[in-house]
Formats: sequence, structure tokens, C-alpha cells
Amino acid sequence: MARVDPKAVLEGRIPGRPPVGLIVGLTVSSLCVVLALAADVLSGGAGFWVGVVLAILPIPALVALALTLDRLEPEPPRALVFAFMWGAGVAVLGALVLNTLGLLYVTVPIFGETKGHFVSATFGAPVIEESLKGAVLFGMLWFRRNEIDGFADGIIYAAMVGLGFAMMENITYYMRAFEDGGAQQLQTVFILRGLIAPLSHPLFTSMTGLGVAYAATHRRGQLVAPVLGLLGAMLLHGLWNGATAFGLGGLGIVYLLDFGVLVTLIVIVSVERRHTVRRIEAYLPMYSGTGLVTPQDVRMLRSIPSRRAARRWARSVGGPPAARAMVDYQLAATELALLHKRADRGNAEPHWFTARRDSLLELMSLARQAFLRTPPRPGGPASGAPPWAPQGPSGFLPPPPPGPYAR
Repeated sequence: MARVDPKAVLEGRIPGRPPVGLIVGLTVSSLCVVLALAADVLSGGAGFWVGVVLAILPIPALVALALTLDRLEPEPPRALVFAFMWGAGVAVLGALVLNTLGLLYVTVPIFGETKGHFVSATFGAPVIEESLKGAVLFGMLWFRRNEIDGFADGIIYAAMVGLGFAMMENITYYMRAFEDGGAQQLQTVFILRGLIAPLSHPLFTSMTGLGVAYAATHRRGQLVAPVLGLLGAMLLHGLWNGATAFGLGGLGIVYLLDFGVLVTLIVIVSVERRHTVRRIEAYLPMYSGTGLVTPQDVRMLRSIPSRRAARRWARSVGGPPAARAMVDYQLAATELALLHKRADRGNAEPHWFTARRDSLLELMSLARQAFLRTPPRPGGPASGAPPWAPQGPSGFLPPPPPGPYAR
């Protein structure tokens, strides 16, 4: 598959062109992370390292949990890393500066020390932090809207931003808890922020993600949907921060509210996944004449367990090259179905639709050819028939040899 860059085709970008914007964004975000950590170092002592360890500890599990929502059509890893780094860097450092300035020059001078901190946390911080976190989502809507195929994508990117922000924020909270109250207070804060409600920031920003995803996939609501999503994020964030003034009862209410939001997001992703499966079943059969897909192949593509089984079979037949070819085929087929969804909603310019469709079909063809050209592994299955189409037909079965009377 040397003539085609599968990642470039799946991401809808020009092959071979270095992602300058992404490189610049990651560099700026990384510098902001360093500056934010430097501020923590200057204001703390030994508690800094305790905070770093505890803040990072749950992140791999939380990221893995978030990515389980996006298994049918995974987002590009580089875009996910950028979203995470934006939340951990630009959003955190910007919030640190703006929240501090707001306290010093607005809320405390107007409302006094105690009430000023409450007003800042309940009304000022949600506006500042959700605007900064949501900025990268608005940027994707403006520059990379074709990367967002549905609500699941908006939620995933928002979750990455929120997890990056929460990780950096938790360093400060754990550091202060350790220095003010020792191990006992640190344990309490870690249980509250790291175990009971580790997804609060991702949940807040997911509201913005929903609005941005709607705008990216519908002709109407291009401005209203993202703004409403951002307002929803600010509202949830403000309720969370303000609940601290009402003791355990207030915290219990917002915990229940966030749990309800989490369940709602899971339902949205599940319903959307079923719709994607139906689109795979509806659109891909029209390409059966190309030989790239058969009804049996569609049945394989419509469920995650059968896709996983197909990759295992491909690896057993031809090793890692065959497995990679199968992955490319599956992802290109899914992108093709989602492309037709955009066209049905009037969100696909005709020339772009044609070019995108042809590039995906070419990738499917090359993936299939690469799979068929892969020599069988020693000790692999004796039969070359895929398990989802033991009697054929399938795009992954070599064509039968010509008959004795073929010309």
C-alpha cells in the first residue's frame, strides 16, 4: 500500500503534508503546561510531587474509558493528543491568569474576600474555563469540521480536553490538601476528585462538544447549537462550584445531576452507534458491483465483536500486515457510510463528496489487495475463507480461477 497513506485518507488530509497547525498547537500547549507546572512548583513544596503522581495516576484508565465510546470510528490519535494537551496547557494557564485577575480586581474588591471567592468560583470561573476549553472545539468546527462525524466525536474531543484540564487542576488541589492538612485531608480530596467525580470536567465540556458536533453535521443551527452547548457547559460547571456552599446536600444533588448527564451521554452515543450500523447496512451494498463488499462483508462490518474477530482472523492468516489491511478496510468502509450521511443531510459539497468517496474506495481496494497478496503464515488456518463468509462471497476471498473454456 505504498501509493496511498491510509492515515491521510481516513483523516481527510493531503498525504505527505506536515500538519503545521497541529505541530504549532502542540508546541504552544506544551509550553503552557510547563509554565503552569512552574507556577505550582513556586507556590508549593514537597506536596507538588504528591499532587503530580496522584493527578496522573487515574488518567490512563479515564482516557481508555472515554475511548471506549468511539470504537466504531476511532478519531486520529494526534487530534486526541492535541485536545488533551490544549486542556492541560492553554486552558489551564489561561484560566489561572484570568481567574486570578478576576479575583484581585473584580470580585474581591466588589464583594469582599469570602463572598468574592464564592462569586468568582460560581460565576466567573465557569465562564472563563469553559470558554478556554471550548475554544479548541470551536477551532475544530472552523478548520476541521469534516473530522467530526457525529455526537460521539464531539463528546470524545471534549472529554480529552476536560481530562487534560482536570489533571492539571488536580495537581494544585492535591498539593494544597497535602500541605494544609497532611495525608488525611489529601486522602479525602483524592477520593472526591479522583475517584468519585473524576469525569466532572469532561462532562461539563461535553455540552460544548454536543453543540459543536450538531453544527458540524447539520445545515441548521450553525451558530445557535455551539453557543447553547457552551452555555450548558458553563451552567453545569457553575452548579458544581456553587454547590460547595450548601454542604453535603448540595454536593449530593450535583453528583446526581452529573450522573444523569453521564447516563444521557452514554445513551446518545449508543443510539448514534446503532444509526451508524444502519447506515453501513443501507449504503455499502450499493458498492457490491465493485467487488469490494458483499452482504456477508456488511454483516462483518456492522458489529464491533465481528470486526474484532475479522482482525484476529486476518492476523492468523497473514500476520500483522494482513491485520493492518483489515483495519484500513473496516475504517474506510465506516467513513464511506458516514460520508453518505453527510450527503443526505446536505453537508457535503458535491466535488468534495466525489473526491472523498473515491479516495475511500481506493483505500478499501488497496487494503483488500494487500491482504490477498500477503503470503499465508506458517501454521495459519488451512482454509482461506473468512469466518463470516465460509462459503463466500466476500471481498477477502480471491476470485475463482477461470474455467477451462474461459477466453
